[in-house]
Amino acid sequence: MNDLTPRQIVAELDRFVIGQEKAKKAVGIALRNRWRRQQVEGDMREEIMPNNIILIGSTGVGKTEISRRLANLANAPFVKVEASKFTEVGYVGRDVESIIRDLTDISVSTIRKEAEARVEEKAADLANERILDLLFPTNGSESQEDPKVQERHNRTREKLRKKLLTGSFEDRVVEINVADESVPFMQVFGPVGIEEMGMNLQDIFGSSIPKKSKRRRTTVSEARKVLSIEEAGKLIDHDEVMREAMRRVEESGIVFLDEIDKIVGNSGGHGPDVSREGVQRDILPVVEGCSVVTKYGVIRTDHILFIAAGAFHVAKPSDMIPELQGRFPIRVEMDNLTEDDFVKILTYPDNALIKQYSALLETERVTLKFNKASIREIARISTEVNEATENIGARRLHTIMTTLLEDILFETSGSEKKTIIVTKEMVRNRLTEIVKDQDLSRYIL
Repeated sequence: MNDLTPRQIVAELDRFVIGQEKAKKAVGIALRNRWRRQQVEGDMREEIMPNNIILIGSTGVGKTEISRRLANLANAPFVKVEASKFTEVGYVGRDVESIIRDLTDISVSTIRKEAEARVEEKAADLANERILDLLFPTNGSESQEDPKVQERHNRTREKLRKKLLTGSFEDRVVEINVADESVPFMQVFGPVGIEEMGMNLQDIFGSSIPKKSKRRRTTVSEARKVLSIEEAGKLIDHDEVMREAMRRVEESGIVFLDEIDKIVGNSGGHGPDVSREGVQRDILPVVEGCSVVTKYGVIRTDHILFIAAGAFHVAKPSDMIPELQGRFPIRVEMDNLTEDDFVKILTYPDNALIKQYSALLETERVTLKFNKASIREIARISTEVNEATENIGARRLHTIMTTLLEDILFETSGSEKKTIIVTKEMVRNRLTEIVKDQDLSRYIL
C-alpha cells in the first residue's frame, strides 16, 4: 500500500470495476491521503480527518465492489452495513455503534489468522507430536531412568514420526479433547446490553470460568487439523493481536454504509419512517469521531473512513441533516452502465462472469467459448431489459447468463469431453421470447 499512488490504486481497481472513473479517482485519493496522514509528524496528524465519500448511483453500478476491492487493496478492516437496518435509540433495532464492534471483530479475526499463519509450521509439528503420544503412549519415567531405554525409545519414535509424516496413520482413529460449544455461556440481555457489545460471561471473567471440553473420536487426519489450530492459539500473543487489530481499525478501518438514502427524509413523525432523522443523528457521532466500547477495548472512530452509498431516487444528499452532510465532503455521481460497459464487464475483469462460468464447466470437462457477436448480444439484451424493467445495473448480467446457460448447466455431467461455442443465434433463440414477454421478463430476468 505504501508504494501505491492514486493512479496506481485506480489501475488496480480497473482490474475488477469497469468505468466509474470519477468514483475510483475519489477513493484512490482518499486511500492515499490516509497513508499521507500517517507520515505527518506532530499534533497535525490528529487534526487531519478522512475524506468521507458518498457514492450516488443505482444498484449494480459498482458502489459496493469499489469499496470492497479498496479495502482488500489496503489490507484494511472492512465492514458493509445497510443503514436501513439501524433505528433510533428507543426503537427496536440495532445500535449504530455495533458497526464499529463488527468492524473490530473482523479486524481481530484477520490479524489472528495472519498470526496463526506465521506459526503454522511449528503448530503442525507440535500437533504431530501430540498425535504420536496418542497413538503410541509410553512410560516416560522408564526412559528417563535408563539411557539405553531412552535411546531406543527415541529411535522408535523417530521411525514412527516418519511414518506419520508420510501418511501411514491418516485413517487411524484417536481420541482427543475438543471444546464443548453445545451450551453457550449465559448472555446478559438488555436494550443495549453486554450481548450487543459481543460480550458474554467468558469475556468478562476470562479464565476464572473453566472452559468445557469433551472427548471426541476422530481420524488422525482430522485430529491434526484440530490440534494444529489449538497449538497455534498457544503460540500467538493474543494481547498483541488485539492491540494490532484495534490499531488497524482506528488507523485504516473502512465502513461502507449502504442504502443511506433510506434513512433520509422524514414522514412527519408518523409511520415506519419515524426514526429516519433519529438514525442520522445516532450515526453522526460515530462518523464525527467518538469512543465506542468493544470487548477488546475502546475504539476511537476519528480516522475511520466512511463510504456511504445510495440510489437517491426519491431523496437527495442535501436532504440529510446538515451536520451529517458536512461529514461527507466528497460526493460522486456514478454513471449508469451502457451496452459497451456490459461487454467489458463480461470479458475484461479478473472475475468476469464468462470466466466464472467457463471455470465451472471446466470441472465437467467442458470448454465453454463465446464469440464476440454473442457477447455483444448478451450486453444488448441486458441493456434492453434494464431499460424496460427495473435498472439493476451489472446484476442483470447474472440473471441473463443464468437463463442463457441453464440447459447446459443442467445437462452437463462430465461424462464426455466437449467444447460448446455460444453464438449470437443461440443467445437470441434462448432469450428473445423472454424479453418480448414483459410479464415473463419481469419474472425471470
